[in-house]
Amino acid sequence: MHEMGIAESILAAVEAEMARHAGARAARVGVRVGELSAVEPDSLRFCFEVLVKDTAHEGLRIEIETVPRRHRCDACRQEFTVRDYDFHCPGCGGWRATCAGGDELALTFLELEEDGDDSARAQSPR
Repeated sequence: MHEMGIAESILAAVEAEMARHAGARAARVGVRVGELSAVEPDSLRFCFEVLVKDTAHEGLRIEIETVPRRHRCDACRQEFTVRDYDFHCPGCGGWRATCAGGDELALTFLELEEDGDDSARAQSPR
């Protein structure tokens, strides 16, 4: 289960960012997971929750955005979401397409709570 290693990496990134914000507590972390990334979102969520249980990070929530498989038609350049293994371009009906997305695995945001209930959001570039 490689999701445990990924969850550990996410937690390490959270801890590294928190070191830059003394006195803050991590509240939420966002992750973008592509359909083609070979990461099972439910397993990742479970592993992350196991890692933070009974630690200083207990209560830290993970939010997972699932990104569908996207292709770009080689003929007309239209991007489209692949559903049910149908690779026909909805624009021109062509079959030839190149994968354009859906293999992402990225940390997208970290929401921190500071003393006094103010929140700060550290966001990675997209």
